Order: sequence, then C-alpha cells, then structure tokens
Amino acid sequence: MPSQTHPEGSDFPETATDATERIFELEEEVHQLKEAVTSHAVVDQAIGMIVAWARVTPDQGWSVLREVSQHTNIKLRNIAEMIIIWGRNGELPPEIRAELENTLDRYGPTQFPEEQAAP
Repeated sequence: MPSQTHPEGSDFPETATDATERIFELEEEVHQLKEAVTSHAVVDQAIGMIVAWARVTPDQGWSVLREVSQHTNIKLRNIAEMIIIWGRNGELPPEIRAELENTLDRYGPTQFPEEQAAP
C-alpha cells in the first residue's frame, strides 16, 4: 500500500508512524534478501561438490539435491549444509548418504570417498 505524502507534494511520509512502519518493512525485506543470498551460496557449493564427486552436470547436481530433499523430507538448504559438512569432515547421516547414493545411481554409477575416521 503506497504511503500518503504531504499535500505540498514532497515524498516524505505523512506521519512518523508511517515512516517507522516503512523502515520496519524495508529492514524485513533486507533481512529476507540476505538469507536468500546466503542460502543460494550454500546450495551452489553443495551442487559443486556433487558435480565433482559424482561427475554429473550442474543441472543434474541440482536435480540430485532436490530429489534427496524431497525423498528425505528435509529442506533443500539443510541437505546442502549437510553435504558441505560432509566435504569438510567426512560425516554424513546414514539415511542422507543412502538417499544421495540411490539418487545418484539414477544418474550413473558413482563411488563416494570413504568416510574418515574420527580423530
């Protein structure tokens, strides 16, 4: 809803309350945009890891990530985060690893690196 302006034609909100509400709206929008950018980066990193490990195309990597998310009923960003953590420490929850392997099998044979022993 557009804010009302002073009769003189200036672009300033009519009241301080209108200005405060608009500031809160803009802050929420900025917050949402920051989260979207962060989420996009996490998903892109996970896709890159899938592409490198499984030797699939980026589009296939996206499809794999999406399918694992759907089949495990876990948000895509959370699956992506788990895959990134897996790349760092070699740990991936068994049910996620099984679903990832099953999904990748539909795109061709894949062999994952062995899990590292905990230090």
